[in-house]
Order: sequence, then C-alpha cells, then structure tokens
Amino acid sequence: MYLVEDLYQQHSKRLGLELIAGKQGMRRRILVPEAHRPGLSLSGYLKSHARKRILIFGKVEIEYLRDLDPKLRIQRLEAILSPHTPAVIVARRYRPPKELLNLCESHATPLLRTGMSTMNLLSKLTLLLTEEFTRSVSCHGTLVEVYGVGVLIKGDSSVGKSEAALGLIERGHRLISDDTVRVRKREGSYLEGFGAELTRHHIEIRGIGIINVAHLYGAVCVRDSKSIDIVVKLEAWDDQHFYDRVGLEEKYCDILSVQIPYHVLPVKPGRDVVLLLETVALNHRLKGMGYNSAKEFNSKLLEMISNNNKVQMAKKSSKASKAKR
Repeated sequence: MYLVEDLYQQHSKRLGLELIAGKQGMRRRILVPEAHRPGLSLSGYLKSHARKRILIFGKVEIEYLRDLDPKLRIQRLEAILSPHTPAVIVARRYRPPKELLNLCESHATPLLRTGMSTMNLLSKLTLLLTEEFTRSVSCHGTLVEVYGVGVLIKGDSSVGKSEAALGLIERGHRLISDDTVRVRKREGSYLEGFGAELTRHHIEIRGIGIINVAHLYGAVCVRDSKSIDIVVKLEAWDDQHFYDRVGLEEKYCDILSVQIPYHVLPVKPGRDVVLLLETVALNHRLKGMGYNSAKEFNSKLLEMISNNNKVQMAKKSSKASKAKR
C-alpha cells in the first residue's frame, strides 16, 4: 500500500513539493502509478476520465480555470475531483484558484505545489511511481559486479558465498549486497538487485564478523544497485552427481517471470572459486558478443567426425575396387 504521505516524505525534495491544502488526506492511497493533466476533463468531457490518477495542473489548466465564470469553475473542478483522487499537484509554482484550494480542503484531497515545469514533473513523477509499484522479492545470496556482469551468487549457508565475494572484491570487482538481495523487475524486461539501506556496503565473514567494504577497499569497490545478468549456485562437490563438462546445455532460473542464465558451480578444497566466477562472467560476456565456445567446439568435433567417416568410406571403397580387380 503506497500513500500520498509516502510520496511526500520520500520524494518531496527531489520534486520540490510543498503542501498547501488538504493535509488531512495525506493518508490517501495511490492506487495506480500514473498521473495526468485534466485538460479535456476541465472542458466538461468526462467520458473515460481517470479518477484514480494524480492530477497535475500546469500553465494551460490554471489559465483556463481563471477564464471561467466562478460558478462554472467550481462545477468543473467538482466534476474531476473524487474521493479516489489521490492528490493534486500544481506545477511552475502557480497560485491555485481559491475554488481549488477550498475544494481540496473540504474533500480532504492533498494539494501540492512545485516549481518544476509541467512536462518535467509529469515524466519524473511517472518514473518514480513506476519504480515504487514495481514487483520485488528478497532472495538469499550475494550480488557482485564482475567485469560489468551482475552475478548473483546463491547456495546453502556456509558454502562460501561471502568469502567468494570478498575474493572478487580483492581483485577489483564490486559488491552490491551480501546475504539478502532485494530484486525488482525494471521496465518489464530485466531484473535489478540492491541491498537494504542498513546492510549496504557491508559483508559478513564467519570468524571475522561484519566488515564495511567501502571503508576497507574504497568506494570504487561498491555500488548501490546492478542488473542481474547470471545466477551462480555454489554447492558442495558430490562425486555421485553428474556435472556438465561441455556447457552445451543452457540452464535458466525464473525470477519474477524473467529467465536468467543459471550455472551450478561445485565447490571443494583446491578449487579457485574466485577464478571460476570470473571465468563464468567473461564467458557470459563472450556469449553476448555472439561467441559460444561450447558450440564452436561441438561444431569442430562433429566436422572432424564427419571428415573421418568420409576418409574411412573412401578407404573401404578403394579396397573394394582393388578386390574386384
């Protein structure tokens, strides 16, 4: 549930908002992540009027209202304001008509004002609301950026996720979040991971405790968020389990209905997990450029087998012809 109060507290500085009326309605819910200018609705055409959106009054709307007769002005404003209207925002720091002030106060509709231009306000507000309404989940793991690739390291507790992340940081890669990663879907097509504000830039190492990566290694080794490009699961090595040794099979995992490339990395003493994670990231970048080492190797292998078969067939044919002679 997202309220007008939440929008005001979180983004009032960014949007330059000030509350001028309807303070008692700050607990109103914002039901849809949309805002619009009620230009046509002010003229009296109310068919398909979006009553659940935040209303934005710009220069055109304010000047149009000023040109109306006071009684007609009240009538038009009452027609577009409803109990479902979350809030009204006046752009360019215009002074709203007193009828709008009185109606917002009587209807308990928050009336806000900002110095931003109308179109700039509309675009930024829509972007902020879309981000707030985006679906998100929490997952257990560590998110790091390796060679520009967002790698989400998952696995059972104590398998070595944080130690692997620390080794990557030592080599100049960056930490996004440790232990708990918040994941949200952006623009309906990709995932973005970030950490909680309390644990941001911190990592827990058993036997040492919680350390601040930004303080130890510098601000260049951390970042607040990163797109999740691949998921790597660390698991204890099992001799009875078959592990892919060629890499032809592409595996994916589903997070918020987005398919992410998935790799299982067995861990045992002597394996350089940090080096393996770097290799996974580099191989992912190579695939993105159109080069698939496993498929190239498989093609060369099939071509070699085909050539050997042709040579064998030629030899058999030659022996058969000699036998006939």
